Amino acid sequence: MNPFFSRLWRPLLSAGLGPVLLWLASVAALAQIDRPNMVILLADDLGYGELGCQGNPEIPTPNIDAIAENGVRFTNGYVTAPFCAASRAALLSGRYQTRFGFEFNPIGPKNEAPGIGLPPEEVTLAEHLQDAGYTTGLFGKWHLGGTAEFHPFRHGFDEFFGFLHEGHYFVPPPYEGVTTMLRRNTLPDGTAGRWISPNGKLVYSSHMGHNEPDYDADNPIFRGGQPVVEEEYLTNALTREAVDFIGRNADRPFFLYLAYNAVHSPLQGLDGYMEKFSGIEDIHRRIFAAMLGNLDDSVGTVMAKLREEGLEENTLVVFLSDNGGPTRELTSSNLPLRGEKGQVYDGGLRIPFMMQWPGTLPAGTVYEKPVISLDLYPMAADLANAPVPPDRRLDGVNLLPYLTGEAAGDPHETLFWRVGQSGALRMGDWKLVRLRNPKKRWELYNLAEDIGETEDRIELYPEEAAKLQKAWESYNAQMVEPLW
Repeated sequence: MNPFFSRLWRPLLSAGLGPVLLWLASVAALAQIDRPNMVILLADDLGYGELGCQGNPEIPTPNIDAIAENGVRFTNGYVTAPFCAASRAALLSGRYQTRFGFEFNPIGPKNEAPGIGLPPEEVTLAEHLQDAGYTTGLFGKWHLGGTAEFHPFRHGFDEFFGFLHEGHYFVPPPYEGVTTMLRRNTLPDGTAGRWISPNGKLVYSSHMGHNEPDYDADNPIFRGGQPVVEEEYLTNALTREAVDFIGRNADRPFFLYLAYNAVHSPLQGLDGYMEKFSGIEDIHRRIFAAMLGNLDDSVGTVMAKLREEGLEENTLVVFLSDNGGPTRELTSSNLPLRGEKGQVYDGGLRIPFMMQWPGTLPAGTVYEKPVISLDLYPMAADLANAPVPPDRRLDGVNLLPYLTGEAAGDPHETLFWRVGQSGALRMGDWKLVRLRNPKKRWELYNLAEDIGETEDRIELYPEEAAKLQKAWESYNAQMVEPLW
């Protein structure tokens, strides 16, 4: 039996007949609608304040900014975790990753350990759309399990070009055509700080106190299930493959998940972009600018392909980052927010987030109510006219009615986060934060008055704090223990 139709019968075993009949009736309408394509452009480690449309005058990002100009920019857009893998697990599953134990980042060899990855029983957005007749493609970073059990093919992707672990060099040694900056415990001359090679193309820095991670260890570029040798700068290679995918599938509905590893370390900037940003004196910042400028041009190439194929008005395009920027590592700015990648202050969780769909979403809209990456799954399912079965619980909401004015109010009453002993909850303008500390002390901030989370109000508003703590505990009781 076709996998899609076999899934139609699953809810019969666990739900009442009425909801199931309604769901089946909705599924029957699949062939009666011109369903839009969906493109998710995911940046890696891009800080809240780094785009032109987010207030950065130093690094022009006209192509990414154009998505906001042609659609909606979310000033309070969040992800579910302050680091890569857990955030991506939630985005693709539509569920808080702590519901199924994917709480921490599986780094290096842990990502290829047996049993570590996105659980097979989690039905990804790619699977859901594939079962509804969409062609699905992933180009870029996976980081949801490095063994065959968790391969993107087994999570609903028809095509995959990219890598399975947390990071990858953009150009391998000997780093030709780029300027490379790597972290080092010890510099070649025995000093601390920075060491720059005589030709200026290699920089070592001891400011982080550790060596650059072994990103490329047992981490080849794959085409499908086979490793390939890729000679092009990786951001450009991913863009090349995504553009090809769009061209080959322009005659059918498709889901494109373009998961760039830019601007994640290692820091490597192409010569042409290094020249473009030669006015930036600090070499650290200049390489970052080169990487971001390259990413922006790549986004422009993808958008141009959609226009060339006549698909722009039939494609929902979403751009966001997987978490806040690691400022000390990349120079990435999260201003005016507090904190960075790895923290549950907004600097680690609130990200650049925008989407466009010409003719449907009002151009130039700035949406200020809290939204989260979880919302992409139910929105895509609704657009595909592929309702989520009653027995599958999602944590997001379809944002489209709120963006078009069909629905009033806030999409979310609360947003929840848990990372080990750290936790946070946002309710309206209030945000409760607990960092990892022996006393498990909570902090309380009013984001409307204090976007930088500088003034802890917990002593002044104990009743408000108690209300948020109770809500956090209620959410927490629904979560499971980490799988690793």
